[in-house]
Amino acid sequence: MPGRFVYWMNVSVDLKIEHATGEAGGGNWLRIGETLHREFNARARALTSMIQGRTVYEIMEKFWPAARHDDTLPDYLREYGEIWTSKPKVLVSGTRTDAMHNTRIIGRDGDAIEELARLRDESDGDIGVGGATLATHLLRAGLLDELLLFTHPVILGTGRPLFDGHDGPAELDLIEQGSFDEGVTLHRYAVRRQTA
Repeated sequence: MPGRFVYWMNVSVDLKIEHATGEAGGGNWLRIGETLHREFNARARALTSMIQGRTVYEIMEKFWPAARHDDTLPDYLREYGEIWTSKPKVLVSGTRTDAMHNTRIIGRDGDAIEELARLRDESDGDIGVGGATLATHLLRAGLLDELLLFTHPVILGTGRPLFDGHDGPAELDLIEQGSFDEGVTLHRYAVRRQTA
């Protein structure tokens, strides 16, 4: 059985991932406490690997490698730093030529989707997807398998959506749900395969 691409994202109730440009995944509307972060850690640890677009990757590399050794941070943040740094990763970028922390780079040209399809076919287990642009391309190519959404109790009204300009319906099946501190809920959906 091939691997599964799982788009994992924090969202508002109206499915925005950023309220202001450049929030970089850290808006003050997010309600991430210890219990929720420990859930993030457990799910990240269970991933076979991660694929990330350049923006998400650069946000992560600025903080998490150093966080794993920062004794001023709580243990669950240091733990996530260790998980992210050591986990095999693929960076999808047309501009980056080098990356550290167990990361290989593939370009953003037409061959990137083919390479990602091969990665999925040759993998086993869940492959975390980070980045709206990347997730949108995978959805359009019929390669996105699941959505893992952590919904925060806020309506943002404006901002970047969960997908970048996806223009067609995609049917989903709810396969898991849960709730965490601060009113955050988890919904995990399988993307239904289109039949001819």
